[in-house]
Amino acid sequence: MTATPLDKRLTAEEVVARLRDGMTIGIGGWGPRRKPMTLVRAILRSPLKDLTIVAYGGPEVGMLLAAGKVRKLIYGFVSMDVIPADPYFRKARQAGSVEARELDEGLLQWGLRAAGMRVPFLPTRTGLGSDVMTVNPEFRTVTSPYADGEVLLAMPAIRLDVALLHATRADRLGNTLTQGPDPFFDELFARAADAVYVSADTVEDQLALDADTAKDNRYERCFVTGVVHAPGGAHPTSSGPLYGWDFKALKAYAASADAEDGWARYRTTVIGADEASYQANFSGLDAIMALPMPVF
Repeated sequence: MTATPLDKRLTAEEVVARLRDGMTIGIGGWGPRRKPMTLVRAILRSPLKDLTIVAYGGPEVGMLLAAGKVRKLIYGFVSMDVIPADPYFRKARQAGSVEARELDEGLLQWGLRAAGMRVPFLPTRTGLGSDVMTVNPEFRTVTSPYADGEVLLAMPAIRLDVALLHATRADRLGNTLTQGPDPFFDELFARAADAVYVSADTVEDQLALDADTAKDNRYERCFVTGVVHAPGGAHPTSSGPLYGWDFKALKAYAASADAEDGWARYRTTVIGADEASYQANFSGLDAIMALPMPVF
């Protein structure tokens, strides 16, 4: 399957074949929500390495760290909500085995916005008077050229080689709909990247966008390089309103970090050789699609 301007459909393996060692890859979604896990698992099955990962992180960050794929991590948080910190992320940070840029959620958003606007930085008060400048010594301040003369942090643009996103629905042209209750940040990743690959639970010939659905088209198709049909492709994270996160699966993943050779066994027995074998571990696609949405 080869993407063309009028048909952007690809397989997950074709997407990964376009990636290169050392790339800066932004991963959309946040925490245990809307992570493009089919694409992440394809990376885990590949020889890719030395990646810089940018994310409001969930289990994808921990898995990529455990697999030795990550050289640098730029993040606002790495959490699975009900499991506050991903255990493989915690191990990597405590061991100092990954270069890390720690940001708050707002600064990460500001860096992506700057990249999407094609400006080198955006000014902000966020971070001033805190340890943000200490843990990020490369950050600089700027002085307002106007009468106020205010000193502001110059948040540098976070340019991405590639963004990997997950949508509820897509079509062959690259139109997407993100229809869950938490559609945050994906459009920032899309606009900050040179190439954007979107997995979707359904891929249609052409979406019929109307007044009710247009609000869910978070980023224009001109930004989308390729789309991947991936039913259940966010599992074990949620893809609202279709299915919720799989808490049992997330607990089993977290527990693997405490077991001897836990990641090696998880990689072999759970991630497996392909998506069919992965989904079979969880009683198949129908069971994944039946997972209830979390209630807060």
